Amino acid sequence: MERSRTEPVRLVYLTELTGMRLIGPKGTRIGRVKEAAVSPREHPRRVSRFLFGSGRTKFAVRWDQVRVFEEDGIVLADESFVPYHGDENHLLLTKDLLDQQIIDVNGRKVVRVNDIALRVARNGNEQLWVHEVGVGLQGAFRRLAEGLIPNRIIREVQERMAPNSIPWEACNIVEPDPQRRLRLSISHKRLETIHPADLADIVEELGSEDREALFETLGEEFAAETLEEVKDTVKTSILHSLEPERAADILEEMDPAEAADALALLEKGAREDIVRDMEPEPADEVAELLEYEDDTAAGMMATRYLAFPLESTVGSVVASLQGEDSQVKRLTHFFLVDADGRLVASVSLGRLAIAPPDTPARSLAYRTTVEVGMDAKAEEVVEVFEKYNLYALPVVDAGRVLQGQITADDVISFLSPELERGL
Repeated sequence: MERSRTEPVRLVYLTELTGMRLIGPKGTRIGRVKEAAVSPREHPRRVSRFLFGSGRTKFAVRWDQVRVFEEDGIVLADESFVPYHGDENHLLLTKDLLDQQIIDVNGRKVVRVNDIALRVARNGNEQLWVHEVGVGLQGAFRRLAEGLIPNRIIREVQERMAPNSIPWEACNIVEPDPQRRLRLSISHKRLETIHPADLADIVEELGSEDREALFETLGEEFAAETLEEVKDTVKTSILHSLEPERAADILEEMDPAEAADALALLEKGAREDIVRDMEPEPADEVAELLEYEDDTAAGMMATRYLAFPLESTVGSVVASLQGEDSQVKRLTHFFLVDADGRLVASVSLGRLAIAPPDTPARSLAYRTTVEVGMDAKAEEVVEVFEKYNLYALPVVDAGRVLQGQITADDVISFLSPELERGL
């Protein structure tokens, strides 16, 4: 039996396509391709229109009018063309993508498009499908040599250069116009596979309009996680650019302490507009936290923590944690409190994994429960973390009722500006 062979991928670069002859069914020279358009709502990859013509008048050749792609031109099946007046449902490859910044989802970075590789596909007639985006030296060379050197020689030279391209499925386009974004069916769901810290780095490379476009379409929980990671100046810019209602939805997904820190960066009027659009419970928490001084334990603490009754067992704690993924992945400890909410003990979450379900949770607690009061100064908090090598520090009020916790991350965030000034 003859072994089946995989046909090599046949590529046409955008720099080659623009300028390619359009040839009628009888060999008539009709014109040269000036632009190519993809209609994502029809097909996410297929080139839908080939535009030609000079001056203000452009004509369109539909994808199903193409018979075959040859080295010296595109052979058409018919010559029935219509004027092209522009279509917001179309993504113009030269105008909308070439030289534009897009997000490389796999590489977790912002890149500039130098050229676009189109794969020749056959389904009845030959078609062009967007295959990958060139972001390296090869694409830049093709751009520089376009029209000056024959395509055959350009291809020979580029073979000696290191390729640098991104598969189309890993490209995420940022479109600021919400109406056009909708018409182009642009989604940023693929970005939510990236770690929020990596996406924060990407966000900081984008312009203000692109940042707004990104945060308008990200899921609220993921947008909140990303907002926590960006620099304060960028965070302020993003919150200013969003409608108060959208900003409120995102902040509601954040720890109230993180939300309060973000709001504290805004002017009073903008801050009040956003808080007004938040749900009553998180709005009250945030408003209360905004009243605390930043350099106190109350100003540093997070109000989302895990606390369970003093008589809890390992089994009951584990059962309570079911469905609390967002909490568990952020926290390292849980606390035991008495009937009045007073702090009794601190327990590492990791210890739950090594104890039978009927084990009293209190038996896993540290012998000494380290805590600080709400008005403790930040310097004292840092000293306590260093002295006891802590990951989490409970914060209590004057009656020792648990009010929040400070994590090692909170301490690092507090110290970071101090360390930068020291450098």
